Amino acid sequence: MLDLLIENGLIIDGTGNPGYYGAVGVEDNTVRIFRGGTSSLEAARTIDATHHVVCPGFIDMHAHSGLVMLSEPRHEPKVRQGITTELIGVDGNSYAPFRSHDDFLRFVELNSGLDGNPTLPGRWSTVEQYLGMFDRKAAVNVAYILGNSPVRIDSIGWDDTPATPSDIENMKAVIREAMEEGAFGLSTGLDYPPGNFADTDELVELSKQVADLGGIYHTHVRYRLGDRFLDPFREAIEIGQRSGVPVHVTHFYQRAPSGGGGNRLISLLEDAAAGGQDVTFDSYPYVYGSTRLLIVFPDWTHKGGPERVKEVLRSEEGRQRLRAEIGPRAPSWHDMWLTYFKKPENHRFEGRSIAEIADMTDKHPIDAICDLLLAEDLQTCYVAAGANGNTLPAFVTHPLSMVGSDAVLLGDFPSPRTYGCFPIILAEYVREENQMSLPNAIRKMTSFPAQRLGIPDRGLLRDGMRADITVFHADKVKAPATRTEPKQFPVGIEYVIVNGTVVVDQGTHTGALPGRALRHGRAST
Repeated sequence: MLDLLIENGLIIDGTGNPGYYGAVGVEDNTVRIFRGGTSSLEAARTIDATHHVVCPGFIDMHAHSGLVMLSEPRHEPKVRQGITTELIGVDGNSYAPFRSHDDFLRFVELNSGLDGNPTLPGRWSTVEQYLGMFDRKAAVNVAYILGNSPVRIDSIGWDDTPATPSDIENMKAVIREAMEEGAFGLSTGLDYPPGNFADTDELVELSKQVADLGGIYHTHVRYRLGDRFLDPFREAIEIGQRSGVPVHVTHFYQRAPSGGGGNRLISLLEDAAAGGQDVTFDSYPYVYGSTRLLIVFPDWTHKGGPERVKEVLRSEEGRQRLRAEIGPRAPSWHDMWLTYFKKPENHRFEGRSIAEIADMTDKHPIDAICDLLLAEDLQTCYVAAGANGNTLPAFVTHPLSMVGSDAVLLGDFPSPRTYGCFPIILAEYVREENQMSLPNAIRKMTSFPAQRLGIPDRGLLRDGMRADITVFHADKVKAPATRTEPKQFPVGIEYVIVNGTVVVDQGTHTGALPGRALRHGRAST
């Protein structure tokens, strides 16, 4: 007897091929495809998918869930989008291995405006122990990529110090161990200290180790490099060329304002691919970005870790320098909206711009930022319009592109992409604007990222694959989340099955936590 039978739906299998009508069976977390009549089949439960699409579960190539999911394992903002697997450890900011628990706590504090600082269900030090925290304890699967920040902290510390040959060998040993325990490669966030203290040569040497072990280099590029337009991406391509590692550029889009057009950016990666380099990217379909507020501060404030940051924020001399050096990461302070305040007296600032908060407190914007970060233990994050909406579709629909939500799961006013990234592609890019076909969009969300990461048994609906399945109504799916009302779940995604277990049932979370920690180079169960 089958555990589950989904019948009468349009099966779009993730290959990019047109759909066909049939039934999908699930038996012991394994997919079986049936053509023709199903009256002779017995199943513990049958779902009638008439007028619905049945496809593989979606894979998010950029997720900031590495701590939040351990605290909030139902993970509703993501699983209700149809997401069944997420790549965590992105932007160079990952949470294992840490031999020093003190360094772990310091790093969590430093990055709390991006990944939160929740109460955790236990302690770990190794990648293997960390991944064990997710197995059958979360709503979705996770794939883990090792951030270069913990690698650098382990071998060099928190300072802006060049790596010695001995440091390089130590870091390569950390990478080997992490990948042997299941990491899918190395990530960098070259706007985020201390990982961004690594120079190009250091990253090339580390990437050689990743390439030898069959992993990928997943990079938030060094946006302040050179011309701040093409040069950041040229560095990523150079790292791939010199090391032989496959390069994946994350949240790739034309910034607004930018030093040139979107086609020039895309051509840079196209030319590299045409020349034989293994390069891909992901994009999200919103103009609104989000990250930790600390990103506005220059590198000198971070030398030494979070204690040094707070020392600068408290210092009048430091603030004078910051007022002279810092500007908004948006057209103005009016276009950066803050969120994630834990202290009751600061809740009045939720969703308000830095300019508004400065007026409310009668302070210079820099002083307002410094005071809030000190009061909130560095955790505040912001939302701002960062992408050029006119050229964004060219990135989202490009053949080299996958989908990465980059969703920050913090505060009362997160970016709307946190709740709507995948369904808005199905609703607007596919159904309303006809910018790509439904099978192609689903491929970008399923088999393409599975192929990129090297996950052999997910991302496709075919016999023998693991049973991660999303069922949605193609004519009704939509994402109502907006910047001012972001916490709205999508409409039209009716069922989400993770490892053969129904997690979303007729649009409602069942409370099931069947997720697995997927491990590079190992078959999943």
